[in-house]
Amino acid sequence: MATALSGQAHADTVRIGVASNFAEPMQALAEVFAAGTGHTVIVSTGSTGRLYAQIVNGAPFDAFLAADTVRPARLVEDGLAVADSVQTYAIGRLALMDLADATAGTPSPLQRLQAGDYRRLALANPDLAPYGAAAHQVLAHLELQTASASRQVFGENIGQTYAFVATGNADLGFVALSQIRHPGSAPSGRHDLVPDDWHDPIRQDAVLLLRGAGNEAARAFLDFLASPEARDIIAAHGYEAPE
Repeated sequence: MATALSGQAHADTVRIGVASNFAEPMQALAEVFAAGTGHTVIVSTGSTGRLYAQIVNGAPFDAFLAADTVRPARLVEDGLAVADSVQTYAIGRLALMDLADATAGTPSPLQRLQAGDYRRLALANPDLAPYGAAAHQVLAHLELQTASASRQVFGENIGQTYAFVATGNADLGFVALSQIRHPGSAPSGRHDLVPDDWHDPIRQDAVLLLRGAGNEAARAFLDFLASPEARDIIAAHGYEAPE
């Protein structure tokens, strides 16, 4: 998916690859940034692993907002990104979601998972999406890998995983809290926030790619990403601020 968001004057254009879980806050950030600077932001979303592969194969991005720390570091090691530009912009939270009615006595999503009270469990591909890897760690923590294996359905990214649950094609799904928490509106469905000590921290790093090293709009956006205004927007969408 690609979206062009522009503000006042088109001083310059920055093309950014963004992990699927961060699509909604990225739209809000891009709109504020464009309005304040006149730069144009072009956003392409996908799984972190898929976007990384596209960058390695020459995709014309100036910056990359991943859902992990591994791929940005690897791009630096490969000489495809600027070493001193890496920054943690958000810490994601994993949630387990369902669409059941929240009536008295109804088991919560985590209770349903542990009781085996579901037909299909959606999670993102752990090889491509860090939220999928975190979901696998949760299943290991609960000793449910074997019991859930035949009922798992995989999305290529966390956006597809959310769609499985939202459309009723899965009873339960491990999604990003940011997909459920929408500023100004009620949460989608029901969810349990997964305890953060059940999986490794989902630290999300941004990096300036070598292609964007001379792009002032790209550098300006990464500076903006660390600003208090941007941090407030990110927190409102269900992320924790980096230390």
